[in-house]
Amino acid sequence: MKGLRDSFAALVAEGDRCDLGRAALEIARLAYPELDTERYLQRLDELAAGVRPRVNAAQSPLEGVGAVSAYLFDECGFRGNKDDYYDPRNSFLNDVLERRTGIPISLAVVLMETSARLGLTVEGVPFPGHFLVRTSGVTGPVLLDPFFGGRPIGRDEMLRRLRAFSTAGGGTPGADLQRVLPQVLQATGPTGILGRMLANLLRIYLDRDEPLPALETVELLLVLAPDAPEHVRVRGLLYERLECLAPAAADYRRYLELAPDGAHAADVRSHLTRLGNLAITVH
Repeated sequence: MKGLRDSFAALVAEGDRCDLGRAALEIARLAYPELDTERYLQRLDELAAGVRPRVNAAQSPLEGVGAVSAYLFDECGFRGNKDDYYDPRNSFLNDVLERRTGIPISLAVVLMETSARLGLTVEGVPFPGHFLVRTSGVTGPVLLDPFFGGRPIGRDEMLRRLRAFSTAGGGTPGADLQRVLPQVLQATGPTGILGRMLANLLRIYLDRDEPLPALETVELLLVLAPDAPEHVRVRGLLYERLECLAPAAADYRRYLELAPDGAHAADVRSHLTRLGNLAITVH
């Protein structure tokens, strides 16, 4: 675990100047410890080479990115996995490149990395519930949805999606989403994308009751955000589940330092008391 954490930390040390594709492949080492990263970076190079004849300086950025999208999604067959959305393989870039199947954020990485190799700028947009990308249009940024073949998403559809997400999360149906929309359409850099990929994986492993891969995943999240109280708390729970009681107690104490009045503070104090009682019993 320490080796992966250290290598990931080295890759993201430059923050948003880090190599997104390489760091995403490092995340895949959660499942594939011996992964040949260079092999899959070469795959991205080959995708860019395949579409390069169709991209030229006379095109607008939107036309160039449109050519890349058409190549990836129409010709190469990259697609959103609607049948098994929560398969962890949808989040591992090597699997996405092999199977040509993924979720919005992993397909976005393929589109972004292929485009970048052609000198085209595609930015990630952490839209609630469904990651998008954007590129430059004639009158401003144009939003594209990699999960649905890279098709453009208009303002009305974005508002419908935002309303559905808000309502599903218990939000007020009549909320002023016109005011919220510009905030959720801001671009995010590589570290934000990597963090969201890891957060997706963590939810999957927790739902599957797989504490060891969940622990390895939250360790990488803590590389990106060392003082995130929720990640510290979750790591403590996972340590406790794996009967690593001293590290669990240390994380619980750290959570209380970071968020003494946090939503989970009372529960964390209960866990600490329980661990203290266990220590007394063992002694």
